[in-house]
Amino acid sequence: MRIPLILSAVALTAAVSGCGAAQEAAQTASAIADTATTVQVCAQALSQATAALDPGSPQQAVDQAHAAAASLTDLAATAADTTVNEAITSLAATLREVTVDDLVGKPAAWLATKADQVAALTSACAG
Repeated sequence: MRIPLILSAVALTAAVSGCGAAQEAAQTASAIADTATTVQVCAQALSQATAALDPGSPQQAVDQAHAAAASLTDLAATAADTTVNEAITSLAATLREVTVDDLVGKPAAWLATKADQVAALTSACAG
């Protein structure tokens, strides 16, 4: 009578151990997927952030910046990493708020702000 009970206990222990290993494997796979997603999001965000704006037409440059901001906002929503999301969102806000006056009247200040945010995004992606 004790042998079936012992075998049941051994089987239960093996099943629980198997579930733990399966859960750990699932968590590892999820972490790898999140990392892959973060790498993709970072690559796309940095590509859009460093795209050259048309220097010959301030209005066209503003339109390009606003389009990049919309794209970055959508991209931020897919970022699994909160720090990356915040860096993309901050950069998108700067691009969304740029005006012709910013590009014509004070381009150095605007470009410095953008450069700081691109550096923050690069740092968030590297971390």
